[in-house]
Amino acid sequence: LFAAFGPVSIRRMFSGFGISVDGVNFALVLRGAIYLRADADSIARFAAEGAGPFQYQTKVKTVTVGSYWQLPERLYDDPEELAEWAGRALAAAQRAALAKRGRARKPVTKKAATKKAAAKRRTRSAQAT
Repeated sequence: LFAAFGPVSIRRMFSGFGISVDGVNFALVLRGAIYLRADADSIARFAAEGAGPFQYQTKVKTVTVGSYWQLPERLYDDPEELAEWAGRALAAAQRAALAKRGRARKPVTKKAATKKAAAKRRTRSAQAT
């Protein structure tokens, strides 16, 4: 199924397993179902097959994870097409990982720390007099 991807890692994740290539998670196996990574380019394809996004229940609400969609049932009997869908899921996961890495993080400024230190010094000097 994933032979074309090279080495695949399978790790415990939540109450199931995460499947990844080169540290990029592209599939989940949870509650007896496979969920593949999806993005704006592939969600319509999952929806057209009648598949839904991964959901879980908390004490107060149902949480929908829109980035993972259940593998359509018919693909369990078609390994070649399943491999194609898995390849698209890996590509979606890689795009998401690149976008995440590409976002510039704001550098931490020392301004706030400087203000606190200055206020502390003023307080100490006022107490000393």
